[in-house]
Amino acid sequence: MLQSRRQFLISSTATAGVVTMLPYAAQAAAHASNVFMAGDAKITVHPVDHASFVMETPTGVIYADPVGDVANYSDFAKPDLILITHEHGDHFNVDTLNGVIGDTTQIITNPAVYDMLPDALKTKASKVANGETATFKDIPIEAIPAYNTTEDRKKFHPQGRDNGYVVNLPDFRVYISGDTEGTPEMRALENIDLAFVCMNLPFTMDTDAAAAAVSEFKPSFVYPYHYRGRDGGTQDPADFARKVASGIEVKMGDWY
Repeated sequence: MLQSRRQFLISSTATAGVVTMLPYAAQAAAHASNVFMAGDAKITVHPVDHASFVMETPTGVIYADPVGDVANYSDFAKPDLILITHEHGDHFNVDTLNGVIGDTTQIITNPAVYDMLPDALKTKASKVANGETATFKDIPIEAIPAYNTTEDRKKFHPQGRDNGYVVNLPDFRVYISGDTEGTPEMRALENIDLAFVCMNLPFTMDTDAAAAAVSEFKPSFVYPYHYRGRDGGTQDPADFARKVASGIEVKMGDWY
């Protein structure tokens, strides 16, 4: 295991309490969740699908871009916070939101999605634009610009519309890329403990570009996610892991 700032454990129903590293295939088969330690506190990550995941934290349960069958979330507690990066159907779905939301759930989203929300959901939501900061239970949530830089991809994610997020948990900073290429804003990130970084074509970037960007901002841990593409554009997370700089630990999730 590579040295890093945080202790890492893998837990699952089959290996509860065992400190071990599972190969990707075995971890996926066991539907394992990854547990990260921030001091004495646990942050547990549950991959759900493509760009959707649930993160249990000491501050509350966070859902990122929840879409798909509501039954996929039935084993998890209701979200205290839902983060929505942008309007595409693999990141934003009103029916899923209505199915998973709780009475006290807070939604943070980019302005474009906020304007699309039905009134009942809008009452629970706040919008945050690129470069702004929202608050969840005194935790700052930074909106990081997410956009395409390659000319023929700019139609997918134009600059200024979509968000990534940095969630500033106590002693643990989490970056969620949303859909983006390796922008200057991503490369300038500092002190990221855990990152979720997209990679697929033609919509975002390939493993070379993702590995180059991640190697520059150097998170302690990184999940390759959102890597199923179109017309042969699916990216190989193992290829990304081979290319990323030493000292960064790549974690594989059961995304598909």
